[in-house]
Amino acid sequence: MGIAITVISISTVLLLCFTSKAKTFKIASYNVENLFDLTRDGAEYTAYIPNTGYGWSKDIFDTKITNISKVIKGLNADIIALQEVESERALLALRKKLKEFGLYYPWLDLADAKATAVKCAVLSKFPIIKKEEIQVDSEFARNILKIKVDIDGRCLIIFINHWKSKRGPESLRILYAEALVKEVEKLNENADFVLIGDFNSNYNEYRTFRNSRRLNDTFGVTGINHVLRTVIDSKLVTERILTRQPDNTYLYNLWLEIRKKSRWSTIFWKYKNSPDNIIVSKGLYDEKGISYLDNSFNKFAPAYLFKEKRVYRWQRGKKGKGRHLGRGYSDHLPVFAYFSTKPFKELGKK
Repeated sequence: MGIAITVISISTVLLLCFTSKAKTFKIASYNVENLFDLTRDGAEYTAYIPNTGYGWSKDIFDTKITNISKVIKGLNADIIALQEVESERALLALRKKLKEFGLYYPWLDLADAKATAVKCAVLSKFPIIKKEEIQVDSEFARNILKIKVDIDGRCLIIFINHWKSKRGPESLRILYAEALVKEVEKLNENADFVLIGDFNSNYNEYRTFRNSRRLNDTFGVTGINHVLRTVIDSKLVTERILTRQPDNTYLYNLWLEIRKKSRWSTIFWKYKNSPDNIIVSKGLYDEKGISYLDNSFNKFAPAYLFKEKRVYRWQRGKKGKGRHLGRGYSDHLPVFAYFSTKPFKELGKK
């Protein structure tokens, strides 16, 4: 009996070793531009109150859901962070439509503890084992969604962000950064975590905003660069700086993985910007847990997401202030990166 059990045990171990393979998976972020449902809750933007003169109706909603699903199907990410989702109803409708497209996400979550008009959300093929919402020190600020995901027994922490738009000055975005840093500083220095979403800040915001009197009310200090510490001595943190630091003080923005002229995900007033960011920790560059797949970051930019050399956003009449026209997608392009359960391997620059 003892010998039989030993044989079975050894066979089981050998089978597990043979069948257990490293997993590569894709994480993406997409601001879907105002995905509202068809229920009037009182917090909606005026143009998204159903069945009014703006034309937000079941047919228009179905078109919006279908168009966004087409993009997400093309992305085919294993985990997708979403911004500007109104409610769980809207998120569930999106998941249902995606299933019709042949893409199923068993796990989902939403930062819904605060009654903001739009919220951060996530769809995942991997189990979400814990969800938290990070409060920002502002009455009107959207909560940051923090999730822990189980990737074949390995834990990955993802912070999903949607910071204040540039209708407000930098001091309002710094509030989000400060709330985020407080949470990051609680983590182990080798923790595997990702900061992702619409930061409404360029990867090099400290350079692009400094001459704007409207935005720069902080004497040159930015949330994404100075508070999150993606710069050091007025230079952007590189992979080399990230991996050689003794602790987890500095973070690395993956926009630096691609050439400068491609570093954008939106076009506003003919200016190309990079509000959608994926920022990674030192822990993703070691031999334990989850690793970043070097040089895998990019934006998703198929031809159908453009019209007349502009991002083909969701269309409304009267120069964007009138009725919904049932055409277009979002004013943002998605961004994505690959990660792995293998140890990190440096590939060198593209």
